[in-house]
This record gives sequence, C-alpha cells and structure tokens, in this order.
Amino acid sequence: MNETQTIIDFHTHIASEMCFPRSFQDGVVDNMTVALAGKGLPVSRANVARMHAGTLTDPLCDELVKQMDEAGISESVLLLPDFTYALKDSTHTIEELIDHHKAVVERHPGRFRVLVGVDPRWGDDGLALFEKAIVDYKFDGMKLYPPCGYKLSDDLLYPYYEICAQYSLPVLSHIGATSPVLDFEIAQPIYVDRAAKDFPGIDFVLAHGSVHYPDEVAMLCNNRPNIYVDVSGYEAFGTAALNTLFRRGINHKILFGTDWPVFRLQGRQVSLVEKLEKEGAFPESMTDADRDLFFHKNAARLLGKNKLKSSAPAAA
Repeated sequence: MNETQTIIDFHTHIASEMCFPRSFQDGVVDNMTVALAGKGLPVSRANVARMHAGTLTDPLCDELVKQMDEAGISESVLLLPDFTYALKDSTHTIEELIDHHKAVVERHPGRFRVLVGVDPRWGDDGLALFEKAIVDYKFDGMKLYPPCGYKLSDDLLYPYYEICAQYSLPVLSHIGATSPVLDFEIAQPIYVDRAAKDFPGIDFVLAHGSVHYPDEVAMLCNNRPNIYVDVSGYEAFGTAALNTLFRRGINHKILFGTDWPVFRLQGRQVSLVEKLEKEGAFPESMTDADRDLFFHKNAARLLGKNKLKSSAPAAA
C-alpha cells in the first residue's frame, strides 16, 4: 500500500446498538455461532453475543476516527439504514437516529458524510424528515435497505428520488443477504434498473456487489452509466472476487468500503486496508490511476456533485 494513498471509505456505520434493533443483532449472532461451530470452534451463543456486542461500542465515532487516521482514511461515509418501520423492536426512532448522526458529523468536522435512510412507507412524514436531513442538515444522499420490505424501483421511493435528483445526490442500497430476520429475495440488484433508467441524474451504488450477485452487478455497471458498486464485504469472502471485479473494465465504477463495524473482530481499519495488497486483490495489470479511482476519486466525484455544498470533498 502506498503510504501517501488517499482513501475515502464509502461504506461505514456508527458502531452502536441504537442503530441495530435487537432482532437484527440476534440474527447476526445466530449466523456467527453456526459459522464458528462449522469451523470446529463450538463457542457458546452467549460468548458470541458478547463478542458481537463488543463491536458496537463507539456511538460517537471517536474510535473510528482514530482507526481512520491509522489507515490513512481521510473521510468515511456513514450509512443510516431505517430499520424502524420493519423491525418494531428498534430502540430509537429514525428521527432520533438522524439527529444522532448530525451530532457525530459536528463532533468530527470534515471526517464524515452521511447517506440517510427513511423507509418510504412512512408516507408524507417520512418524506419531510428526509428532506430536512438533506436540506437543513446537509446530509449527502440516501441509504436504502430493501430487505426491510421494498424494491429499489418501488413507486413509493420516487418522491425521494426526485429530491436526490434535484440536488445531484447519490443513492446507496444494500443488496443480497443480511440478518436472517429480514427478506433476501427482494434485495436483488436488478430491481434498481427501472429507477436508474428513470433517474439518469442519480448515481446508484450497489453495496457488497463484489460478493453478492457480482455478475449481475458488473452487467449493470457496464451498461447503466449511473450505476456503481462498493466492495464492502470483501473481508468475509476473500479478495479473489475483488481481483475478478477489477478485471471487468469498470474500475471507474468501483468504490472502496469497509462496512465498519461489521468486521471489527478481524482487526483494525488499517489491517483491512492492508489485506487488499497482502492477499492479492489488485491484478498485476491494474494501474496506479485505477487504484486512485477505487480508493478515493470515484467517491470524491459522486460526493462532489452535491448542489447544496459549495465545494467538493477535500480529498478530491
């Protein structure tokens, strides 16, 4: 890794239990327990739950900023999915979570952007809350979580897309599997196609696209000018899939992301960055220019379109 490499992490979350309902966390713990048992490590579920809880201990992102500094990450994009409509055991309302993200951004000037999620089934109140987060709080785009029960081209989302189009803001969506308490089938990447066609001025980012539906994601990125992919999740599945992705001719569409704090048990942010080089993520033919696109220039380009902010990211 080039020590002077500028990095924007396009996929992070606030590491706090307030952001993830108990039912969501329970499903994650169940999968972790089964996975460890399958590897011959029969750790009790209670111990796994304690390990998992230990990753959600940074509600103000103070530790994340320290790890960003170690890893050379200049900015991180905080993603706020709205689980509160689908999972009724949420401890905070989506409005409270939005306000908390605003406080974190103010606590660490220049280090965080926020893509905000509001479940489209909240109706007019939800739309007004989203617009407040964008216009008044100056958040940087939208975060969607289809496993909660809607497709990316659902008509209910179109008023939100109108706001994003008005201000040239990106929309990032989870695709693929997640906590087993939610639905997987509805989170297929192809469901973004109609929305991407109807809103050519919005950049749609498909999260985890190097490991979930990689062929379909690459097809969409190759053929829709406004569809991008972030690689968060590579930590769980190895870097071979990343190497393949970088050879698909879409390096101008690929965004670096770590999914903090999901992989905190694997190490600090710097180790997750170094993992890419150590485990052969980059093809020998990959140029320094393409690495720059991956690590920061693609992200800076998308974030820099925001019409509500007068200047592009400092890392651009």
